[in-house]
Amino acid sequence: MKATEKIAKILRTDKDFISHIEERFSAVTGKQKVMEAVVAENEERIRNSSLAIGVSRNAGARDVYDALISKVEADDHKIFEALKRPQWYTQEGCKKVLEVAKEAAGTNHGFFLKKEKAIEFLKKEPPQNILKQLGYATVEEMLKKEDLFEVYSALRFVEGSEWLNKVFFKQYENLTPDDFEERAIVVQALSEKWKETAEGFVVKKKHNISHLKELGVVFVIPVALGMSGELLRMLGLIFHYLHEIPFYSGIFKTIAREEETFAQNLISLLRGDVLDERLPQGKISSWLVVQQYLAKEDDHEWRLFVPHINPEAIHWFKTSQDFVRLSAIVDGFSEDVAFWHDLDWVGDYFRDELGNDVLVSFNLVDTVMSLVKEKEMVKYLYHHQEALWNKIFTAYFDFETLERYASENLLKGSFQI
Repeated sequence: MKATEKIAKILRTDKDFISHIEERFSAVTGKQKVMEAVVAENEERIRNSSLAIGVSRNAGARDVYDALISKVEADDHKIFEALKRPQWYTQEGCKKVLEVAKEAAGTNHGFFLKKEKAIEFLKKEPPQNILKQLGYATVEEMLKKEDLFEVYSALRFVEGSEWLNKVFFKQYENLTPDDFEERAIVVQALSEKWKETAEGFVVKKKHNISHLKELGVVFVIPVALGMSGELLRMLGLIFHYLHEIPFYSGIFKTIAREEETFAQNLISLLRGDVLDERLPQGKISSWLVVQQYLAKEDDHEWRLFVPHINPEAIHWFKTSQDFVRLSAIVDGFSEDVAFWHDLDWVGDYFRDELGNDVLVSFNLVDTVMSLVKEKEMVKYLYHHQEALWNKIFTAYFDFETLERYASENLLKGSFQI
């Protein structure tokens, strides 16, 4: 099978797309046989990884899948022991995990909404559910005793989405660049008083971590989900958000140069808008910039199968680097977790018990997410496939160019080469 056909099969896309990319990008960069190199590297990484987890390259899909799951569980335990068994269902335990994660990620400052503006929004549109739950009559009274960022984090799971979107966030339409400032990213373990209220949010999201791009906040709700691989998943999400926030912060600074369009562009970024328009594939190569995992809503969404890059996959790649850095920061941390580095785009077809070809992802996030389904043969593949589109792009250019194209073209939603 030709390399272009092999990649197209893994991506479930039209092989003509891959052939056209090869032709155009080779002409632009002068690089030849790049697709063959990507396929060869994929094969080498699968062979080495399979050997490391004790399965043959010719093993069945179930055996490979189970070995990857077992690897996640083993690594999760090693992290748990190295971090001195943190109780992440307590505020103190969450703080410990957050501090280690922030040190490993190495991200710090950004361009965020000023605290006084955030307070002004709360005063103009008081969050009644939060006030009632905490027993305060006014926002002024509440903020004398409560942390501002904790209140903003709680908005996501205490107040209804309709009120948030149609009333509270409506205030963002009047924001200007002067309402933003440079300051440190905040990592926050919420008080345990939010546990009960946050339960529905946690069940729906399947994790207890989220972030506020415009405020530069990563927050953890101290709730244990009772699932295998929970600490590994928790650390991964924290790392991811610690890279996602600076990425968007850089775009906030860029759009701040045009005050007239600042608010509308900011709102578009926070909504996660994605271009819904088919692009021409003529002499040039047209690519979408997709800032969401569209497969979460629809496995057959057409934008998944056309050339595109995904910033989310960029942040996850950096997350795999953070796990490697942990070994230099945490005493007793096993370098075994470095196994997952640069496997984000790796995957291939293996035979199942009936002799059918089944696509297996070696991506850490896909494997961890599979644990949510308690080892059912549910195939989370979208992190791997999004990473593979990014890999194709970086194979011709480089990672820095990928980041630049993602950042510069995110609002427009596409670019051409």
